[in-house]
Amino acid sequence: MVFYRNVCYKKVSIRKECTILYSQKRSGLIKNKGFSLIHIYYGQGVGKTTRTIGLALRAAGYGIVVDFVQFLKSGTSAEVAVLKKIPNIRYWCPGNHPFIMSRDTQPVHFKHAEKAHKYILEAIENGSQLLICDEILDTIFFGLLEKERILDLMERCKGKVELIMTGRTAPTELIEKADYVTELVQIKHPYYSGAKARKGIEY
Repeated sequence: MVFYRNVCYKKVSIRKECTILYSQKRSGLIKNKGFSLIHIYYGQGVGKTTRTIGLALRAAGYGIVVDFVQFLKSGTSAEVAVLKKIPNIRYWCPGNHPFIMSRDTQPVHFKHAEKAHKYILEAIENGSQLLICDEILDTIFFGLLEKERILDLMERCKGKVELIMTGRTAPTELIEKADYVTELVQIKHPYYSGAKARKGIEY
């Protein structure tokens, strides 16, 4: 036992703490990768878009050119108004996107995905340093974009642009090629106990 400011603490093995905090072993030397890595944030849990917004703000604070593109959304969530005011962030969304129930896709959904995909390819050529493709992974799930086109996007960004992709699901091939992969797991959500989505929290 260790006492500090009259509080008793139980000693914990440093080796055990390291095992808990850093579950994977590092291999190779640490080196500067620049803006060339690929992130995937996926899962049923909330926080994917919120994570990308935080990254966008952090990068913009350093003067990094950020392209923030939203797939499968209408661009009406509250954070959009803030993102549009930040000089370093180029926010873009194709416009209205009706909610997809199950796999009931409509022509408007395909057009929306195509426009957003066209924009991100142009963004790469227009000096994007950090390219955020919010919900792009779900275009594969709904059959709006072929998986091969997302793999091609990853190749285009390799060694050139930091790429961030989000969605509820992520194909194994994409996970294997990515550098950062985080799965957000939902444990509880108030929606299932009757809570309505709230402004400023869910949208």
